[in-house]
Amino acid sequence: MTSTDTFFALRTGRPEGIPYALTVHDLGPVNVPSGRLEASDPYVTLGEGLEIPVPPGSHPVRLTVADVSPEQDGSHPREAYLSVVLDGRPAAEVRPFVPAGALADATDGTADESGENLCHGVGVDAGTVGFADAAGVRVALARVDDWYEDVVEHDGPDAWFTLQDSTDHLVPGAANVALPGVDGGENVVISHSGWGDGFYPVVTTHAEDGTLTGVHVDLQAVTHEPWWSHLPREQETAAS
Repeated sequence: MTSTDTFFALRTGRPEGIPYALTVHDLGPVNVPSGRLEASDPYVTLGEGLEIPVPPGSHPVRLTVADVSPEQDGSHPREAYLSVVLDGRPAAEVRPFVPAGALADATDGTADESGENLCHGVGVDAGTVGFADAAGVRVALARVDDWYEDVVEHDGPDAWFTLQDSTDHLVPGAANVALPGVDGGENVVISHSGWGDGFYPVVTTHAEDGTLTGVHVDLQAVTHEPWWSHLPREQETAAS
């Protein structure tokens, strides 16, 4: 469990405990009709990411950005959290997400020798994280012959790379893109991953009554130590 005092997703200004100013950007909704939210690196592991059960429907996605410049003049923004908002109530508890029945492994989670401190998340190799409907992703991948050339990078205005780089689409480094070949409006919401490649934990927030209020990829831009800093050396190497 993480204290809400050291969790800064969806907060603005300069919260006590960090030296950075935060801003929050609306990236539009992610449509999750299956109730299975996938968190992945959408350019590398789409269709293989961590799946989190959420209420079926359309949910807002918000990006918390930290200004990490020494002068605090906005010159060095870094993505800090990518969040799916499921309930507008304040978070009373923050929990590392652990899939039901999951065992620790070096690709999507790790633990110390006691089996405690288990953390699952997103392995990033393309400097990007994203949320999508897991069932919709599987349908789209099966219906497209050449995913990279037909979807990710081509000459059309809807290429994922083009939209993510566009200053007119959303904020620089983020995109909300339709999944091709699906009929339910399923999409992927994409963001650069803070400091780039690595492993980023997925955490959930909960209201006082335990209701799930949000799913967040913690991009480690405002935390002082990596989440794996307490783990044995061999697991730290695998996780990082």
